[in-house]
Amino acid sequence: MIDNLHPLRDIALRHGRIGMTLTPIPRLEIGVGQATSGTSPCLYRSMICFILQGSKEVAIHDDLLGYDASQYLVSALDLPLSGQIHDADDGSPYVSISLVLDAAILAEVASTMPAVRDAGTPDSGLAINPMTPPLRDTLLRLLALLDTPADIPGLAPMAERELLYRLLQGPQGRLLRHIARPEGAIGGIRRAVEWIRDNGNRRLRIEALCEAAGMSRASLHRHFVALTGLSPIQYQKQLRLQEARQLLLAGDRSASDVAYAVGYESASQFSREYLRQFGAPPVRDVRRLRQSIDTPRI
Repeated sequence: MIDNLHPLRDIALRHGRIGMTLTPIPRLEIGVGQATSGTSPCLYRSMICFILQGSKEVAIHDDLLGYDASQYLVSALDLPLSGQIHDADDGSPYVSISLVLDAAILAEVASTMPAVRDAGTPDSGLAINPMTPPLRDTLLRLLALLDTPADIPGLAPMAERELLYRLLQGPQGRLLRHIARPEGAIGGIRRAVEWIRDNGNRRLRIEALCEAAGMSRASLHRHFVALTGLSPIQYQKQLRLQEARQLLLAGDRSASDVAYAVGYESASQFSREYLRQFGAPPVRDVRRLRQSIDTPRI
């Protein structure tokens, strides 16, 4: 395990609250939480996530991937997953830092490095590796800007590019280079995922997905399942349920109103699938979430 994560944890806990906190640094979020008794569905963006304290398990395909403090996770796509936090309590909460990836910035950084010919498509859209001292030090420089917000516009872009440079040098450089490229399987599936997100409340059209991805039906299905662990229809359902949860949490709309807003044609079907996904009916689940959000700051 890498030493001396205390400075990173201290900064994260000064600026983060229970749950996910958006920071003034573009696309950088702080996660703080306690151990959970079971898995909880969540949407992983295309991002890098560094755990600074505690540990977490995420499920993709039929695999359960665990990572802990001093490791980082790369998510090549927006992935609806199930996760569970371990090794965390009130005195030592789970702490993580997530940077949502900008493919254009990633491509710009990759273009400054020696050309690499990557064979084949990665087997999964998710990967875990140990953090290295150079990564830790670069992440600290980026995160420390939260204490001097006036420096963020001038220094955060440089610190982010240095972090991406270090990551591209590491074991997941191949996966990150695929994210940066519009061509290839990951680029195609990213476009298909974007189509699903932009048209989430409409009936899924496989022909439109194939056109967006530039793939045949068979190739689309094969790569989509390999990278996300879900078929396109399953993926759309997961996104609809995640969006519905956020809409219910954000306002006073009824469950049936939200069901139709995200694309369900039957409110009863929505309630059944919501219960199956989140472990409680919509009203009870949202009440529970609001209570957790109101938890005092650690």
